[in-house]
Amino acid sequence: MSHRDPKSKARRGLVALGGAAPRGGGAIWLVGAGPGDPELLTIKALKALQGAQVVVHDGLVSDEILDLAPAQARRISVAKRKSRHSYSQDEINRMLVAFARDGLRVVRLKGGDPFIFGRGGEELEAARQAGVPCHVVPGVTSALAAGASAGAPLTHRGAAQSVTFVTGHAANGGEPDLDWAALARPNHTVVIYMGLSMAAPIAARLTAAGRAGSTPALIVENASRPDERRRVTTLAGLAEAAASLKGPALLIVGEAMALAQAGDAAPPLETLAIETLLKEARA
Repeated sequence: MSHRDPKSKARRGLVALGGAAPRGGGAIWLVGAGPGDPELLTIKALKALQGAQVVVHDGLVSDEILDLAPAQARRISVAKRKSRHSYSQDEINRMLVAFARDGLRVVRLKGGDPFIFGRGGEELEAARQAGVPCHVVPGVTSALAAGASAGAPLTHRGAAQSVTFVTGHAANGGEPDLDWAALARPNHTVVIYMGLSMAAPIAARLTAAGRAGSTPALIVENASRPDERRRVTTLAGLAEAAASLKGPALLIVGEAMALAQAGDAAPPLETLAIETLLKEARA
């Protein structure tokens, strides 16, 4: 069972720790937790998590992954949901620096990869400006998990010679300012993060820029998780398909999505526990 500290305790910690000279041993690890399936966590990420004294995590990080941290580690959720942020990014930055300055090993546990629409770059900058050691552990980003589970490659020698990752929302929450003409090129895969609610305007922009409405498209909700759902459609049908899902989801448009398989999550494989795998790897 995960134990999360109340927000008020974390805020009091910021006041008490902020501005103190760094103590020995304190550092920040920006760790990618992957798309949700605990078995997609890297060994390096697991080691960082098992050595954590404080875990500051996103809302999309599963309890199964959080429970790999030491039982005595302090856990703080900084979940960001649409129109509801428990902490601003500036508060999160100051929190990470404050705990590290107090000599603690801080793991900033982020869904997917820290540097793919995860604001990891901002947190890395904050650590550097504060003179706090910061280490980055990459993670499997959800686009890779979504394509893999649907059997749809993001690149393909005959159908997709390039792939572009974009965000479905601008910083102010509105429509993103993207190079739609470039994204409309044929034989090019476009992966849209956080674009479910913007499916209609995104499809309209791509179509207006010249992308054929018949271009295959895929939507994957909760990629790699037990409740994963997939919808195979076309660019013209993207908005309608998106309306049946509630999120968090990826939109993927491109000729290679013709290989995608619709449906829900595949049955789990019979695998050993992560701890057992690690023991065997060391043997």
